Amino acid sequence: MSTWADWDHIVKIDPDKSLVAGETFEDVAATGTDAIEIGGTTGMTEEKMARVVEACGAHDIPVYIEPSNPASVVHSNRHDGYLIPVVMNAGDVTWITGAHKEWIRIDDDIDWSRTFTEAYIVMNPEAAVASYTQANCDLDADEVAAYAEAAEHLLGQEIVYVEYSGMLGDPEKVAAADEILDDATLFYGGGIHDYDSARQMATHADTIVVGDLVHDEGVDAVRETVEGARDATAATPPGE
Repeated sequence: MSTWADWDHIVKIDPDKSLVAGETFEDVAATGTDAIEIGGTTGMTEEKMARVVEACGAHDIPVYIEPSNPASVVHSNRHDGYLIPVVMNAGDVTWITGAHKEWIRIDDDIDWSRTFTEAYIVMNPEAAVASYTQANCDLDADEVAAYAEAAEHLLGQEIVYVEYSGMLGDPEKVAAADEILDDATLFYGGGIHDYDSARQMATHADTIVVGDLVHDEGVDAVRETVEGARDATAATPPGE
């Protein structure tokens, strides 16, 4: 079984942003989240990534790098691996295979045993990631489900990630992806800001991802979302 199969909650830390004043990466690790993912869309450098990896890796929690470009890849024994985005609805093929090819071309030290991909479906047209990848975000529930099914059954993706970065998503569209998947794990990210929004989205996704909240509101707010995700999982009958 994959490492992330039992994750309910992930905190995504952007190395280009600061934590709330007085809080530490140890505090983030102690929120009860299942894992820490480190990555961002803009402003990524190897130096920033290395600093956060070193700090998070000092604690007993899985840590994965999600690089947005080859320059932000760090090789270290402080993290557990890499989660590499493949943007299913990208208008720029750089974010389907191009950036990946370039990373492979320039990096002789890739550890394939710790490298995994995430099939992103980007849904918020106002988000930086949508602009960056030229994503077509005007998708109905059937199209989201079709992308999810293609990711799992055509491309063999083990993670499908419905990403509404910056806004709370449409539960119907997230549910459509959830219902079509057989074995792939469904991640959801975007706009989760409290217990209720976490519980709502966790009823449809296997794993929720909280990002801006840790930088804007801090660890107490994150801890609420962990509780919401756990309660949703506990209330969902097995197999649903």
